[in-house]
Order: sequence, then C-alpha cells, then structure tokens
Amino acid sequence: MMTDLPVDLVRTLLAVADEGTLDAAAAALHVTPSAISQRVKALEQRTGRVLLIRTKPVRLTESGQAVVRFGRQLALLEADTRAELGLTAGDGPVRLPIAVNADSLATWFLPALTRVPPEQKICFELHREDQDHTMALLRGGVVMAAVTSSPDPVAGCSVHRLGHMRYLAVASPSLGTDLAEAPVIVFGRHDDLQDRFARERGTTTGPMRHHVPSSEGLFEAVAAGMGWGMLPLAQIGDRLRDGTFVCLDPDHPIDVPLFWQQWKLDSPALAAVSAAVISAATDLLLDPHG
Repeated sequence: MMTDLPVDLVRTLLAVADEGTLDAAAAALHVTPSAISQRVKALEQRTGRVLLIRTKPVRLTESGQAVVRFGRQLALLEADTRAELGLTAGDGPVRLPIAVNADSLATWFLPALTRVPPEQKICFELHREDQDHTMALLRGGVVMAAVTSSPDPVAGCSVHRLGHMRYLAVASPSLGTDLAEAPVIVFGRHDDLQDRFARERGTTTGPMRHHVPSSEGLFEAVAAGMGWGMLPLAQIGDRLRDGTFVCLDPDHPIDVPLFWQQWKLDSPALAAVSAAVISAATDLLLDPHG
C-alpha cells in the first residue's frame, strides 16, 4: 500500500525526478550518488516495480509517476500542516509546480498569481507547455495544477472552467493576405491554430512555415512582416488601431477554451492559488461562465 512506503525513500525519488539525474539529486539532498541509487533500489524492491529508467535525464515509469504524485501530495500536505501548527519558523516557502500554456503566461496568468496572498509564501515553479499537452504533466506527477484545453479531468484532479482565449489572424500591412502563398508563423509542431483558421476558410497555409517557440517572439515576428499568425486578442491590444497589424478576417476569430485542473487536496496553498487563478480568469478571459 502507498501508506506503507517509507517517506525518506519517496522523497528521494521525488528529488531524482525534479533534478533529472542521480548526481543532481545527491547534491540537493546532501548525500552521495551511491546513497541515492541504493534508496531508489530499496523503493523499487518495496513496491516490486521498476520506478526509474536511468537515462540522462532520468525517466519515470508509470509506477514511478504514481509514487512521485504521492510524494508531491505528501510534501504539500506536510507544509500546510506545519503552517497550521505554527511550525514554519526557518522553513522555506511551499513549492507549487504549475503547467501553463505560453500565451496565458504572456498575457493573464502572471497577473493572476499576484492575487495570491503573500502570507501564503508559495514558490511558483511554472512549466510552459501547450495547453493541449499540460495534462501529461499532471498525469506524470510533474505538476500539481495546470491550465489545460480539456474539460476531462485527469484521475485525482478537479476541473474548473476558466473561459476562452480569443485569437485573431493578423499580419503586418506589408504582407500579402493570400494564406496559401504568404509565410505563416507557428509556435511549434503542436500549434494547429493557423492551419485550423485556413481550413475553416477553405484554403491551406503556404509552404513557408517559420517556427518561433515564444509568444513574445511570435508577436514580434508577425509585427516585423515575417509572416501571418494567430495572436491572442489580449496580446494584440491596440495594435490594430495603430496600424501595426491588419486582421485577415475579423469575423472569424478562434476561441480556445481553457480549464484549470488541480489535484484534489485539502491544501490551503493550492486553494489560494486556485481562487486567484479563477478570479483573474473571470476578469481577464472571455465568457468565463458561458
């Protein structure tokens, strides 16, 4: 049973998962790499499962992910309990890993985190990932909460609808508007917004395809005339009025639904972050209750 797992061994596996190598975990825990290896082996013997693939960086097996999820939950609950008992003197802040898509990170998500009361003393560890793939980080135990595009909860998680991010197809005035000929700028291989926009208009994107893996960089690339792209309305701001951009089809925006998924834990720290994110989404996203 999970409750029979030695806490020190679980913490060791969690450190290895976070640090990426046995040597780095040893440095973080102030022990030798040999001690780390022995603890992981002992935990594997205890569970009767292979927990870790010893590559660089290491990879967790499905069983290892389950143990790491348990370890994160245990660490958060321990920190909350110590705070409730007034035993936090000398303790560090609560560490809270969260997965968030790049466009949310560049627009509304950081202002949301500023709404978390400072007395919570939370150290945010943000993992930038496409909203369609943040759920994998939840399943793997890498993060405790995530902004996702799916309303289907990961096992052990609750889901709250946040609202929509609206995207417009825009380009520099100097760029042609023929989608089949003009260069297109995408965030990465998982970014389907530009192709979706073209399909809905009965055409395709052109052969020139620039990959710019940064929300801010993609914005600047479109503004510089390198190609057209789908940008969040919140990021565009007044740039349509001042002539920086032209909208290729203002009557056909793409609205991407966003959801907040978090582990089902009775944690004041996690509850405070959830309340702040949901409050900010109500103010800053479209149609949060629709």
